[in-house]
Amino acid sequence: MLRALVRTTALAVLVAGLASPSVALAHCQVPCGIYGDQLRFEQLLEDTKTIAKAQTQLNELLAGGQPTAQSVNQMARWVMTKEEHAGKVQDTMQAYFLAQRIKADSPRYVEQLKAAHAVITSAMKCKQSADAATAEALEKAVFDLYRAYEGKEPEFETDN
Repeated sequence: MLRALVRTTALAVLVAGLASPSVALAHCQVPCGIYGDQLRFEQLLEDTKTIAKAQTQLNELLAGGQPTAQSVNQMARWVMTKEEHAGKVQDTMQAYFLAQRIKADSPRYVEQLKAAHAVITSAMKCKQSADAATAEALEKAVFDLYRAYEGKEPEFETDN
């Protein structure tokens, strides 16, 4: 009887876990050495480009005149996309950079901390606005973080 109850409970937990939406975090916080800083920066920039694209699309849809059901649906989707990617930027900053990579004993700690804070607040401003200037400020903040963190100029395909 107990064995059947344990099996049923385990199966219910497994099914609930598979049916529930999950959120992928920036890093598992196990010192595995698999994740790399360069990839995290590239992901931050990819999220920033997605936010900029969403803002552009929102503004174009609004400029189209009288809203239709289709345009309202598309605007809602673009807003959700913008929110999702700004949240991913904040999650990466908090779970990867602040929790694991920016160390208090670094000689550039204060500079790195200020730069990380600028990225997080810039992502927040992207959530609050459809103004393209907020995505531009976020991109600049990511590049500034790279400079503070790596101590050199960024080397990406979309160099700034």
